[in-house]
Amino acid sequence: MKKYIKEIINVSNEIYNKGLVSGKAGNISKRIKGSTGDIIAITPTLKSLSDLKEEDIVLVDMDGNILTKGKPSSEVDMHLEIYKKRSDINAIVHTHSTYATGFAFSSKKIKRLEGFGEIKNPYLPSIEYYKPGTIELAKNASKSIENEDVLILKNHGVICVGKNLKEAKLLAIFVEENAKTQFVTYMLNSVED
Repeated sequence: MKKYIKEIINVSNEIYNKGLVSGKAGNISKRIKGSTGDIIAITPTLKSLSDLKEEDIVLVDMDGNILTKGKPSSEVDMHLEIYKKRSDINAIVHTHSTYATGFAFSSKKIKRLEGFGEIKNPYLPSIEYYKPGTIELAKNASKSIENEDVLILKNHGVICVGKNLKEAKLLAIFVEENAKTQFVTYMLNSVED
């Protein structure tokens, strides 16, 4: 269990240092499969991902029952609903990265560029705004990411899923780089020579 918790802390530090989250925003979780049922290790609510300690990571069961001290992220229901719908997913990274979230607050869509998996749809999928931490957000996000690896939450942020934390983290980084490239392209194309 300790190695999984350390992995969450390392990924938390990395995405904070890369600017994919700031302040006390964002959350990360990992599914730990067990013979008596899955356990979810998730970052806590109201703590920066920049300096988490092992005791900060909260363990919950698939029903949301807290198994350790602490309070899980306010988005715990969203994580749990995604895990319930996607047995192939073992990690979730939810960011508020600047460029991708900028797109989430605009009418523009982020194109799905080559470099991270097969391009099935030309744009990253998105869902309308639901208040963070609500069951409405959890249900709509889990339904919309059923066949996707990324979901843009309008006026909120980004969810990236993967078979492991490294894959979900790399996808979150890639999405932000795509959004940055597209933002620069829009700006350059709007300026006359």
